[in-house]
Amino acid sequence: MRFDLTDLRLFLNVVEAGSITAGAERTHMTLASASQRVRGMEADLGSPLLLRHAQGVTPTEAGRTLLHHARVVLQQMERLHGELGDYGAGLQGHVRVQCNTSAMTEHLPEPLARFLALHPRVSVDLEERASQDIVDALHGSLCDIGIVSDAVDVAGLAQFVFRRDDLVLVVPRGHALARRRRVALMDVVDSEFIGLANGNPLQEHIAQHARRMGKRLNYRVRVRSFESVCGMVEQGIGVGIVPLTAAERCAATMNVRRIELTDDWAARNLLACVRQMDGLSPNARRLLQHLLPQGAGL
Repeated sequence: MRFDLTDLRLFLNVVEAGSITAGAERTHMTLASASQRVRGMEADLGSPLLLRHAQGVTPTEAGRTLLHHARVVLQQMERLHGELGDYGAGLQGHVRVQCNTSAMTEHLPEPLARFLALHPRVSVDLEERASQDIVDALHGSLCDIGIVSDAVDVAGLAQFVFRRDDLVLVVPRGHALARRRRVALMDVVDSEFIGLANGNPLQEHIAQHARRMGKRLNYRVRVRSFESVCGMVEQGIGVGIVPLTAAERCAATMNVRRIELTDDWAARNLLACVRQMDGLSPNARRLLQHLLPQGAGL
């Protein structure tokens, strides 16, 4: 067999993405080139590596074996690049990060930008996922660092507090609740809501808590950003639930009020998690240290 590192990374991306097309995009390769490489790997091995079906692809038993070894080899290469990076200008590092909606939009962009400016030879694959999906990805070695809500079970993972991330209610300034300092979701669950787009992990999290009360949120409008939620709230269309950081930013320029939610699930931390500290590549460790307040003693 003559599999090179590009073959291994492509195969890993294809399996993780669930399709050759998406795997090719992650590997910055054309679909034709990716398909040819996968067929070449299967021809070289003399056995199929993927089962093709209408929904995408899944690995065969041989493919799962290759997937395991591909992860090991690529992790070792990342460690090599990180340890030799200070000596070789041509070596590049690669870190895979998954984070929830709030981390992606509110907390991660600024420190990540600073890290990338300090480490121009390191690239980061960043994906927005639901917190539980991120935990599963960490356990399956599908990402190096995950940033999740502390509402999920992170047992078995090394975990560090990344940021405080309370959720608050935003209402128009003339709303009946605008003078209240604190409310519970039950107080407003029958209101008309401005929600995030269908399938958004944070919105699904909020809707789940409403369902536990036997209620369904009534969405007047669904939008794609916290700023848009607050903008629609300002127009009097409905109320919304967003992270405190977003509410504070928007309240500075919009006629909206933020109100503390008394529900336990609304008071939360974001956790930066890894599978094992001693299994991190040097570049992943550097990024984790950069993201945490004062490096959290790493």
